[in-house]
Amino acid sequence: MFELVLRIGFSLLVVFGLMWGLARVARRGGLGKRGPGSLSVLNRQSLSRGSSVAVVQVADRALILGVTDNQVSLLGETELSAFAEEAVRGPEALVLPHHGGKLDGSILSPRTWTSTLDFLRDRTARR
Repeated sequence: MFELVLRIGFSLLVVFGLMWGLARVARRGGLGKRGPGSLSVLNRQSLSRGSSVAVVQVADRALILGVTDNQVSLLGETELSAFAEEAVRGPEALVLPHHGGKLDGSILSPRTWTSTLDFLRDRTARR
């Protein structure tokens, strides 16, 4: 009986280890990662449920694209330097400013819940 429990426990550890390893590989971009590409999305703004505007870097150009469910249209071209300083700031730019409240920035903050509800309303509104 003890041998059976030990065998099942070891099998579960192997399966969970494989799942953890595959999740790490998938998070990094897969096994066939080609290295740094010449295409990257610099910014994206949703306009409605099925449409958005994206700024995409292709080599040394920044293209403004209109993206819908059915097509992608070239709207124009802009200077790449306008988006270079935003990329330098990194994820710190996403931190909310501190307004002195004890709950600011936490999940208990009313501001967090109102912004979450606004986001969900925007994503689910039928237009």
